[in-house]
Amino acid sequence: MMVSEWLRRPSTLPLAVVIMSVLVIIVGGTIRIYDAGESCPDWPQCFGTWGFDISEEDQGEWYNDTGEFDSRGEDHRYTTFEIFTEWIHRLLASIMAIPVLINFLIIWKRKEVYGDTLVKVSFLTGILLTIQGVAGAITVKFDNADWSVALHLGLASSFVFILLWQYFKMRRIEGANWPMMFAPLKFKRSELKRVMILTGAIFLLLILGAWVSSSANGNQGCSVGFPDGWPKCQGDIFPSLDGSGILVQMVHRLGAGIVGIALIMGGMKIREKATETNAHHGFAKCMDLATGFWLLNVLVGGMYVVFAKMGDFPESLSILHLIIGVASFFSASIGLILLQLSNEGGEDE
Repeated sequence: MMVSEWLRRPSTLPLAVVIMSVLVIIVGGTIRIYDAGESCPDWPQCFGTWGFDISEEDQGEWYNDTGEFDSRGEDHRYTTFEIFTEWIHRLLASIMAIPVLINFLIIWKRKEVYGDTLVKVSFLTGILLTIQGVAGAITVKFDNADWSVALHLGLASSFVFILLWQYFKMRRIEGANWPMMFAPLKFKRSELKRVMILTGAIFLLLILGAWVSSSANGNQGCSVGFPDGWPKCQGDIFPSLDGSGILVQMVHRLGAGIVGIALIMGGMKIREKATETNAHHGFAKCMDLATGFWLLNVLVGGMYVVFAKMGDFPESLSILHLIIGVASFFSASIGLILLQLSNEGGEDE
């Protein structure tokens, strides 16, 4: 297929949706961090309106009329900023339905070029976006329960992963001749499973982190400050696991450490195999980037606990923790997708 100007290429659309989705994930994290998940207590409206500038008096009237009070108490009210974060999050998620629909129609119209697989994938993204909307409503209904927040982030990350896969698949069909689109068969057979496992491990810990940060005792389960809160837990290297908050914190920390070691060792093995088989080192660099983000995030997570006070955690570090974690997952995902889509010498296996 003739490669056209990037603005006119159909593959640009799923990439644009990826950028929008990452923005939605960051805004969603901001909502959780500022504890603003109930700032629009109804859905799809917000305090019975379609706007976000709702005074405390109007909020009180809505609560009294509906009898549905905030989980923090009948007198709790939200600032305009807190309401805006939830409002813009819903708006962005709703607007995404338009390019996702156009994406499907374009692929369906040109299925003789892009193939039935991409038609199905573009349709799947629409289904996932719909499920995300339902998950968002569930998150509101259950007052940002830890499991609902983790589910929401997991679905959003999966949505972006599939869009990235579609983008790279379309670029290959459009004639992109990137070195990482061609990998020796020996390298692919040896390393695809390893890259898949490492990427999956990052994904699982990312979701676990969302669960820990949203649980009632997760953030402060190990106390705060240095060194009692971090790197120790309740002042001990090996604390008692009697409390649920301590348990989830230690599972998260232990998991982060294990995944970090696995990423370092796995990246070394991938680079060694790439040299041995003369494969492009971009696959190893993707994993190196994911590892770098991961190790940086371990430090940021520690600083989040060190600089916190009981019941008062630094929001900026929490947002940074989420962004770096997502960056690590997507760095590994790009390497995994390109390796999965690669072929040797341009011949399909």
